[in-house]
Amino acid sequence: MGKRGSSGGMTSLLRLGTVVILLAGAVGLALTNPTMDDYLRFVEQEMSKALDRMDQSTPTREQQFIRQVFRLQSKKLVESVVRPHTTRQNWGVLSRYETHVVDTRVVVLGIGRRFVPIEGVEEAALEIGRMVF
Repeated sequence: MGKRGSSGGMTSLLRLGTVVILLAGAVGLALTNPTMDDYLRFVEQEMSKALDRMDQSTPTREQQFIRQVFRLQSKKLVESVVRPHTTRQNWGVLSRYETHVVDTRVVVLGIGRRFVPIEGVEEAALEIGRMVF
């Protein structure tokens, strides 16, 4: 009978440990759930990457000029075009961002300070980049 009680105690302790670890993980994810500003920085980075891939046939000097203009104007562009058309669904441990811009729907999940593009990111980044020029 002593063994059974000890085994039950170990099982309870294991369950309690599992619950504590799961709760700590959930709190960690909640603390690192990306904000809207984090999302806007992500969009800006994606636009920059898309611009780098956009047109390799453009002369190098022209590419440098385009990139320089983009770097100077990207924050304004994101603030004026992306932010007003974005909704964030905050689910505590992760967020879902949906942006409607230039006839494109963009869906991105944010979790643990990272972003996972689900739909439309590449297309929207290219369209927004084209708007600048």
